[in-house]
Amino acid sequence: MDITVSSDYSAEFQAAVDAIRAAEIREELHVKQIEEPEKLATHAIAFSAHITEDLSTPADAGTGRFVLLWEPEMQEAWGSRFRVVCFAKSPLETNIGADELGSDIAWAWLTDALSNRHAEYGNAAGTATRIISSGYGSLATQADHAELEVRASWSPKSYEIGAHLEAWQDLVCIMSGFAHLPQGVSSIAPRANR
Repeated sequence: MDITVSSDYSAEFQAAVDAIRAAEIREELHVKQIEEPEKLATHAIAFSAHITEDLSTPADAGTGRFVLLWEPEMQEAWGSRFRVVCFAKSPLETNIGADELGSDIAWAWLTDALSNRHAEYGNAAGTATRIISSGYGSLATQADHAELEVRASWSPKSYEIGAHLEAWQDLVCIMSGFAHLPQGVSSIAPRANR
């Protein structure tokens, strides 16, 4: 993935960007760097993703955003100098969107994705929202439809951010009906401390 950052960014943030450059990009997704939000942190980098259009799959419109923030001093609310802020959204079948457990499942998909990628983190926060829309008036013939949206943030425990970007991609793909991990990749449980 082609990534551009200012050469005057800190060495620690540059190392985090290098880890992102080394991350695997899922074939189901088109991931690109976008303009980072201003004034959120001293350094930031942002990416967008959407399901690749040429795939004949059950997915049709999964999308997401990933932002890495960095401050030179540890932030008390973050418990770190780094913070990931992400967003993922996908259409759902209406009966799934109506399920009260849908939000809990979506949050579990995120935490499972982080665990599967061995992305160590702390201070997680976020929301999972199910939206069911019904048409009225001139849209009355439109079938009910549902969307699932996850907004989350967490603090990576090191500058090895590639695993966090990969976990975010997994979340977008899972929400869009794809497997938890890309084809050919399996999760290996970490060894217990002896």
